[in-house]
Amino acid sequence: MLALLATFVLSCLLLLSKTCTREMRLLLSTLFQELALSLLGFLAGYRLLGGVGAATATATDTMPLMPSFKRKRAADMVESSEGTSEPSVLDLPELAIECILARLPPAELRNMAAVCRSMWERCRGDHLWERHMSEKWGGVLGSAAREEWRTYLASASETGGAAGCSLGGSGRHRRWLAALSCVCPVVSWMRPRADGGVSGCKSAGPVLDDSVMSWYLSMESGKFWFPAQVYNREHGHVGFMMSCYDAELSYDFHTDTFRARYPPHGRRTVVLEDGVQWDRVRTPPVDTHAHDLHVSDCLHELRPGDSIEIQWRRNKEFPYGWWYGVVGHLESCDGSEHFCRCHLSDTIVLEFNQYTPGSRWRQSLVNRKDHREEGNEGDGFYGGIRKLRGKDEISKWRQLWPTDILE
Repeated sequence: MLALLATFVLSCLLLLSKTCTREMRLLLSTLFQELALSLLGFLAGYRLLGGVGAATATATDTMPLMPSFKRKRAADMVESSEGTSEPSVLDLPELAIECILARLPPAELRNMAAVCRSMWERCRGDHLWERHMSEKWGGVLGSAAREEWRTYLASASETGGAAGCSLGGSGRHRRWLAALSCVCPVVSWMRPRADGGVSGCKSAGPVLDDSVMSWYLSMESGKFWFPAQVYNREHGHVGFMMSCYDAELSYDFHTDTFRARYPPHGRRTVVLEDGVQWDRVRTPPVDTHAHDLHVSDCLHELRPGDSIEIQWRRNKEFPYGWWYGVVGHLESCDGSEHFCRCHLSDTIVLEFNQYTPGSRWRQSLVNRKDHREEGNEGDGFYGGIRKLRGKDEISKWRQLWPTDILE
């Protein structure tokens, strides 16, 4: 013991010496750490044996002076309780455990996953998280968001994924924690958790993998930006009333709203918007890119009174947005239900009644048989048309109707 202590002190003095070279410092630093571990091991054995007198006992009756610092995992401690009188949730039948986990909300299910390795494997099952995913995020996540999640996972795997807490990251740190925990029990609170984090230390983020649990937690944390569409962008700016534009969104769990990031166009840089409410977000109804013309496959069936969405953009550099309108009557038609023949004409009248009569934005004409992008730099360009067939879609637009008629 005295020789070990003397060597430890000598290493400290040499390490602090100014004449020590850089290579020597690295060698002494490694030696210093190994000696420190040995000293901690001796003290741990001394403490566990109850003093010097206990050290004279035979090897078969006592613990060795240099005990192994490999600590028993929490999962093993829980699973080994079957042989003791202490009850454990793992003693329940498998069906009972599944029923309990299926009734837990997401936050409690995540906490349960941190109990032990056995619970971690049970709680991360996709069948438990798919319902939570659908209930909370189903209304804002579409096929484009799924593709973005796969890309996000691939990018994270190339860069090493989410970093864990540094205290549990390396084998050397784990050895130090194990050694210190034998001498100072408080350090045992910082033992590595089953999910790769460390108790008492904030994790850098959820573990990234292809499970539904990982996707849910990444959405909840706000680290994952996903594609969606936003009604009345930029806090209901008058220039975007009754429209819906593509954006990238991330969730803000502090306010239960979204942050929106609109792509740059023209001379405008990326536009950010905070506080986007849930009722202003939807999944893209079609897979058409914001700069591509949508193929209109409903023109032959449009009749006066039908609700539609039409692509519109200010100029060729801008992305399309979807604008709400209705099919109107031709000037030659009196609007009579019995004598109307507008649906037989090659010209379709589109009305945007949110604008005042006489406004240049109030009405537009498109060709039923040969519709392409039409317009000019002054009035903008009208693109593809999609007919609204569901009552929910039409009702949503009517809920967004402005209180005052637009000019």
